[in-house]
Amino acid sequence: MATKIIYFTVNGRPEQAEFPVDCSAQDVKDLFRSAAEAGPHDILKLYNPKGNIINISLSLEPNSPDCCYKLEVVAADCNSEPLGAELAGALGYDLSSLEKSSLLVCGLRLQGLEKNILMEAGETPAAVYEMKKQVESFQEKLESVEHLSWLGLFKDLSEGSHKPSPFYHKRTLHKTRAECEHVREKFLQMSSLEMSEEVRQYLKTPTFDNWQWEDAEIMVLLQVMYTDLDFIVSFNIEPEVLQQFLFEVYRRYNNIPFHNFKHCFCVTQMMYGLIWLTDLKSKMDAVDLLVMLTSALCHDLDHTGYNNAYQINARTDLALRYNDISPLENHHCAVAFEILEKTESNIFRNLSMDQYKRIREGIIKCILATDMTRHNEVLNQFKSILPTFDLTNKDHRDVLMMVLIKVSDISNEARPMEVAEPWLDCLLQEFYNQSDKEKLEGLPITPFMDRDKVTKPSSQTGFIRFVLLPLFIELANLFPCLEQHLIDPVRKALDYYTEMEKALEREKQNRAQSDSAVKSPQSAALPEAGPEASEPEPQ
Repeated sequence: MATKIIYFTVNGRPEQAEFPVDCSAQDVKDLFRSAAEAGPHDILKLYNPKGNIINISLSLEPNSPDCCYKLEVVAADCNSEPLGAELAGALGYDLSSLEKSSLLVCGLRLQGLEKNILMEAGETPAAVYEMKKQVESFQEKLESVEHLSWLGLFKDLSEGSHKPSPFYHKRTLHKTRAECEHVREKFLQMSSLEMSEEVRQYLKTPTFDNWQWEDAEIMVLLQVMYTDLDFIVSFNIEPEVLQQFLFEVYRRYNNIPFHNFKHCFCVTQMMYGLIWLTDLKSKMDAVDLLVMLTSALCHDLDHTGYNNAYQINARTDLALRYNDISPLENHHCAVAFEILEKTESNIFRNLSMDQYKRIREGIIKCILATDMTRHNEVLNQFKSILPTFDLTNKDHRDVLMMVLIKVSDISNEARPMEVAEPWLDCLLQEFYNQSDKEKLEGLPITPFMDRDKVTKPSSQTGFIRFVLLPLFIELANLFPCLEQHLIDPVRKALDYYTEMEKALEREKQNRAQSDSAVKSPQSAALPEAGPEASEPEPQ
């Protein structure tokens, strides 16, 4: 029997499908679905080597391993209106669950329904044909490049977050080329879509939930920030250059638990929200706003998950290169300007030399301020100028910009607990990884990272009380409107972790008392039964 062999990749993994040339179209689709390990509710999208979507059908042209198709699996989650109420009465089938499902699920169930009807009645009623037509029409719309709303830009935000595991389970520290190209392709497909007004307004709030969004979608959201702050027009930034810049930034964040691309987005989104909440758009020069947003975006580029203390103690290349002076932050700056040195990703390429010089100086100052060893220095500077703070004073503005990026960088606890707590899990995982490495290499162990000594609540109570609140309170003294957005949620977080810490301490004490009772020589000498069991025997 003549067969056809098709070579393709699934998430970068090479696969091949072999099927008879006279098999059914459904058999072909089932074969691809099996190879992709796709669920029954997933949409399959097949791309030819040119990147165009093509049908999965018998007419697929045979190819070679060097000229693969690319198969993509997309989880379907598109709710539809109830369909075919009249069909239930006509056929005597209970379609209530069908009506509550998505159109795609309807299509799958409809196939089974049609088979049952054919077996029992011998023919398919017209109502079934009509339903099939509606389902196929909608699915065709979903799978076309022109209708990408299902990818998330028009999410039903009222449904809350659907969090993935917060940890990155990747084999490589750096993103693979296949991983990057997959995200880049999605981003470019979505980049021209119109963002809903609901999402635009939500993006300006500290309550924004990052866990709802994929990396490609996050890049679209970042593009919206640059557009809505009028940077595109004010600084003559070409859209394709901004897109390339955002992609290069995405590419240079590593697959580590905390200091990854999603963290970069959270910091940038908080900075964006603070700009709108404090009305800085009307109070500060656009160049300063551009510096703040871009600094937030680039502030942890190429972070490897090990802090400055480790870099210095381990005498890494970074520590040697920057003479133990903020090695990570200096590196983040350097990587940012490596990206900006490339013409195709230089969003500042149409600015004057004086503008570029000012922006470069501002970005370096902001990113270096995120070194936590400088926390008290920056905070004290800010406190000293607060009584006479003047936005027209450049020195005052510079300190404010440093404070704003610091606040944005450590702002997770100002977010709703369901958003913030997974980030703490990520941070602790990164801390524990470092202390494990320090123990293995015989280096000084960073105290607040030791998995044998640090608990979830103990890591937060001191940090919130002595680092977060003093900084946030000073910023709220300048902008009272931030009291409800920053101070209130952080105080609630402190109460939450204080109670958790007390509960753990009580549990620890109970366990210690229990262990003590078991190990006590007196308890070991107690009689097994009888009324005298409450008194120990004389020693």
